[in-house]
Amino acid sequence: MGRLVPAVTRALDILELFLEGDGTLSAPEVTRRLQLPRTTVHELLTTLAARSYLVQIPDQTGRYRLGVRAYQLGSRYAEQLDLAAEGQQVAREVAETCDETVHVAVLEDADVIYIAKVDSTHAVRMVSAAGRKLPAHCTSVGKMLLASLPPAELESRLAGRDLVAMTENSITEQDVLLAALCDIRERGVAAEHRESNPDVSCVAAPVRDSAGQVVAALSISVPMIRWSEQRENELAELAAKGAGDLSERLGHRGGR
Repeated sequence: MGRLVPAVTRALDILELFLEGDGTLSAPEVTRRLQLPRTTVHELLTTLAARSYLVQIPDQTGRYRLGVRAYQLGSRYAEQLDLAAEGQQVAREVAETCDETVHVAVLEDADVIYIAKVDSTHAVRMVSAAGRKLPAHCTSVGKMLLASLPPAELESRLAGRDLVAMTENSITEQDVLLAALCDIRERGVAAEHRESNPDVSCVAAPVRDSAGQVVAALSISVPMIRWSEQRENELAELAAKGAGDLSERLGHRGGR
């Protein structure tokens, strides 16, 4: 591994400061927060501004914000993102941690489509496949995605739709579903207990893009022989972390 270049590290530290707060900083603020010499900070700010990574704010002498070059780099990164590929990689990392089946899914109308999947290595595990479509209300990923919709859009997607049952535990009444979605919004994670498969329970968490919109959900599925209330809490936390990691890959900067 090559040696880190101190000047480049300091320049990047300065740029990353602009991801916090209102996105504007002065030289004295940078000096104080990074504990760098004033001369070093002045030279780095001047260099970054000369290359359009920073720009001085009109009518606010000595204050800077991110410049167009930073936007261009971010835009190029966003163009290269592939939700399915990024989801597969994060799902693999989550599965290696818990050794259970992990899915990433997106919403289509009132169904979910699995776009990434990594299997557990256990002999007894959930059997599914990427590309499979299921009714959203029967799955943890689907309920997470439905709960994230604006009220008008949720009403539109469910209007006139029969809530089919996949198991005897599936939700089939809209008022029961709406109550469940309300609870999911408050908790920030979703769960389903043998609602899509009589032998499996799942937990899921939301995946957000750079604009903060929920674009997918990540779930962990576990056979009932390995399920418990404690295990559910542990996996809910892990699903939230995995969804947060995937959100960060998509450019989201909010908290998990």
